[in-house]
Amino acid sequence: MTDIMTDLTAVHAPAISETTPLGELCTRTLAMPADTNQNGDIFGGWLLSQMDIGGGVFASKLAKSRTVTVAIDAMNFRKPVFVGDLVSVHATLVRIGKTSITVHLEAWVMRRKEKQFILVTDGKFTYVAIDDQGLPREIPQAGRPATA
Repeated sequence: MTDIMTDLTAVHAPAISETTPLGELCTRTLAMPADTNQNGDIFGGWLLSQMDIGGGVFASKLAKSRTVTVAIDAMNFRKPVFVGDLVSVHATLVRIGKTSITVHLEAWVMRRKEKQFILVTDGKFTYVAIDDQGLPREIPQAGRPATA
Protein backbone atom coordinates (compact mmCIF):
# COMPACT_ATOMS: atom_id res chain seq x y z
CA MET A 1 0.00 0.00 0.00
CA THR A 2 1.27 3.46 -0.82
CA ASP A 3 1.93 5.93 1.94
CA ILE A 4 -1.06 8.26 1.69
CA MET A 5 0.56 10.88 3.89
CA THR A 6 3.89 11.19 2.06
CA ASP A 7 4.93 14.81 2.48
CA LEU A 8 6.07 16.29 -0.82
CA THR A 9 5.40 19.94 -0.14
CA ALA A 10 5.07 21.43 3.33
CA VAL A 11 3.87 24.91 4.17
CA HIS A 12 3.77 26.19 7.73
CA ALA A 13 0.31 26.65 9.18
CA PRO A 14 -0.66 30.30 9.33
CA ALA A 15 -0.48 32.23 12.56
CA ILE A 16 -4.00 32.75 13.88
CA SER A 17 -5.24 36.30 13.47
CA GLU A 18 -8.27 37.04 15.58
CA THR A 19 -9.05 40.24 13.68
CA THR A 20 -8.87 39.28 10.00
CA PRO A 21 -9.78 36.05 8.21
CA LEU A 22 -6.77 34.30 6.67
CA GLY A 23 -6.84 32.26 3.49
CA GLU A 24 -9.26 31.78 0.65
CA LEU A 25 -12.99 32.23 1.19
CA CYS A 26 -14.56 28.83 0.44
CA THR A 27 -18.14 29.06 1.67
CA ARG A 28 -20.51 31.57 3.22
CA THR A 29 -23.92 30.78 4.72
CA LEU A 30 -26.45 32.09 7.19
CA ALA A 31 -27.00 30.28 10.50
CA MET A 32 -30.71 29.42 10.73
CA PRO A 33 -33.05 28.32 13.54
CA ALA A 34 -33.09 24.73 12.20
CA ASP A 35 -29.34 24.55 12.94
CA THR A 36 -29.68 25.08 16.70
CA ASN A 37 -29.06 22.75 19.63
CA GLN A 38 -31.34 22.33 22.67
CA ASN A 39 -30.05 25.63 24.11
CA GLY A 40 -30.93 27.66 21.03
CA ASP A 41 -27.29 28.14 19.95
CA ILE A 42 -25.98 26.88 16.63
CA PHE A 43 -25.05 23.21 16.95
CA GLY A 44 -21.28 22.59 16.87
CA GLY A 45 -21.76 19.68 14.47
CA TRP A 46 -23.44 22.01 11.97
CA LEU A 47 -20.48 24.38 12.14
CA LEU A 48 -18.04 21.48 11.76
CA SER A 49 -19.92 20.33 8.65
CA GLN A 50 -19.76 23.83 7.15
CA MET A 51 -16.00 23.84 7.69
CA ASP A 52 -15.68 20.38 6.13
CA ILE A 53 -17.67 21.49 3.09
CA GLY A 54 -15.43 24.55 2.66
CA GLY A 55 -12.26 22.51 3.12
CA GLY A 56 -13.52 19.93 0.63
CA VAL A 57 -14.16 22.64 -1.95
CA PHE A 58 -10.63 23.98 -1.43
CA ALA A 59 -8.97 20.53 -1.51
CA SER A 60 -10.90 19.37 -4.59
CA LYS A 61 -9.84 22.49 -6.44
CA LEU A 62 -6.17 21.75 -5.72
CA ALA A 63 -6.47 18.01 -6.38
CA LYS A 64 -8.55 18.50 -9.52
CA SER A 65 -10.67 15.54 -8.38
CA ARG A 66 -13.03 14.36 -5.70
CA THR A 67 -11.64 14.35 -2.19
CA VAL A 68 -12.71 12.70 1.04
CA THR A 69 -12.06 13.79 4.60
CA VAL A 70 -9.67 11.43 6.41
CA ALA A 71 -8.78 13.43 9.53
CA ILE A 72 -9.81 16.42 11.58
CA ASP A 73 -7.23 17.66 14.08
CA ALA A 74 -6.97 20.40 16.66
CA MET A 75 -10.49 21.81 16.46
CA ASN A 76 -10.88 24.94 18.55
CA PHE A 77 -14.41 26.11 19.27
CA ARG A 78 -13.61 29.64 20.42
CA LYS A 79 -16.98 31.41 20.49
CA PRO A 80 -20.61 30.45 19.94
CA VAL A 81 -22.49 30.98 16.70
CA PHE A 82 -26.00 32.41 16.90
CA VAL A 83 -29.05 32.32 14.65
CA GLY A 84 -28.67 35.09 12.07
CA ASP A 85 -24.85 35.07 12.06
CA LEU A 86 -23.28 35.11 8.60
CA VAL A 87 -20.73 32.26 8.69
CA SER A 88 -17.69 32.34 6.39
CA VAL A 89 -15.15 29.53 6.05
CA HIS A 90 -11.60 30.38 4.94
CA ALA A 91 -8.92 27.85 3.94
CA THR A 92 -5.14 27.99 3.92
CA LEU A 93 -2.95 25.21 2.55
CA VAL A 94 -0.78 23.51 5.17
CA ARG A 95 0.64 20.57 3.18
CA ILE A 96 0.26 18.62 -0.03
CA GLY A 97 1.41 15.02 -0.13
CA LYS A 98 1.29 12.44 -2.88
CA THR A 99 -2.46 11.86 -2.46
CA SER A 100 -3.39 14.05 0.51
CA ILE A 101 -3.97 17.71 1.26
CA THR A 102 -3.95 19.22 4.75
CA VAL A 103 -5.82 22.48 5.16
CA HIS A 104 -6.12 24.97 8.01
CA LEU A 105 -9.74 26.14 8.20
CA GLU A 106 -11.17 29.12 10.01
CA ALA A 107 -14.85 29.89 10.57
CA TRP A 108 -15.69 33.55 11.05
CA VAL A 109 -19.04 35.20 11.73
CA MET A 110 -20.48 38.60 11.08
CA ARG A 111 -23.12 39.16 13.73
CA ARG A 112 -26.14 41.38 13.24
CA LYS A 113 -25.37 44.95 14.30
CA GLU A 114 -21.61 44.22 14.19
CA LYS A 115 -19.13 45.66 11.71
CA GLN A 116 -16.26 43.26 12.28
CA PHE A 117 -15.79 39.54 11.63
CA ILE A 118 -15.29 37.34 14.70
CA LEU A 119 -13.20 34.12 14.66
CA VAL A 120 -15.41 31.37 16.12
CA THR A 121 -13.70 28.10 15.15
CA ASP A 122 -10.51 26.84 13.53
CA GLY A 123 -8.95 23.47 12.86
CA LYS A 124 -6.82 21.33 10.61
CA PHE A 125 -8.51 18.99 8.13
CA THR A 126 -6.87 16.39 5.88
CA TYR A 127 -8.40 15.23 2.60
CA VAL A 128 -7.37 12.45 0.20
CA ALA A 129 -7.86 12.74 -3.56
CA ILE A 130 -9.84 9.79 -4.93
CA ASP A 131 -10.65 8.39 -8.36
CA ASP A 132 -14.05 7.31 -9.73
CA GLN A 133 -13.75 3.98 -7.88
CA GLY A 134 -13.08 5.72 -4.55
CA LEU A 135 -9.40 4.76 -4.46
CA PRO A 136 -6.62 7.21 -3.57
CA ARG A 137 -5.11 8.93 -6.60
CA GLU A 138 -2.04 11.09 -7.02
CA ILE A 139 -2.52 14.83 -6.95
CA PRO A 140 -1.36 16.31 -10.28
CA GLN A 141 1.89 18.23 -10.11
CA ALA A 142 0.01 21.30 -11.45
CA GLY A 143 -2.10 21.26 -8.27
CA ARG A 144 0.93 21.63 -6.06
CA PRO A 145 2.41 25.01 -5.16
CA ALA A 146 5.95 25.75 -6.29
CA THR A 147 8.61 24.79 -3.76
CA ALA A 148 11.35 27.16 -2.75
